[in-house]
Amino acid sequence: MLKMSETTEIFVDIMSEQTATAAAKEIIEFDEAFTLHHRTVFRTARSVVQDCGLAEDVTQEVFIRLYKHMDSIKDTEMLRPWLIRVALNVARNTLRGNIRANTRDENYVKETVETSVFSVESEYEQQAEVNEINRALNKVKEPLRSCLVLKQQGLSYREIAESLSLNEASIGTFVARARQEFMRFYGKIGRDVL
Repeated sequence: MLKMSETTEIFVDIMSEQTATAAAKEIIEFDEAFTLHHRTVFRTARSVVQDCGLAEDVTQEVFIRLYKHMDSIKDTEMLRPWLIRVALNVARNTLRGNIRANTRDENYVKETVETSVFSVESEYEQQAEVNEINRALNKVKEPLRSCLVLKQQGLSYREIAESLSLNEASIGTFVARARQEFMRFYGKIGRDVL
């Protein structure tokens, strides 16, 4: 019986060695595949994407997929065609993704430029209108101009009178005269503004 136990131990040892050898062989096979086919995969990817950096990314992705699917490739003669096919597919997908991203970026830039052109034009128009208002307002004589400006800022007649040291009863008349002068200098648009 003792011999059977020794035989079992030897058998177990042999099996564990074979398992360890098989595991080591699998790692060596991937390393060998990488060493043998890296240049081919890179050239294939570069021929599609036309960019060395992008081709290197594609090559890395291809070998990651090889590592994940190493056990499904039984025939070593089919390894090279499999790698080339995967490299072509990944490279094409990368190009499609880049084209979509570039299209999105171009559309964003177009929208931004159109918006900025519109905002520049509207800002110019607003600035021109402000300049016209200031030009017309500067032609209105004092204290009428100050009364009008303070009234537009929301001050009451009493507050305007106190701040300008004028009679409160005359503030209404000053504001009305200032509006008339402003409209005369500014024109019809001034009536809508004030």
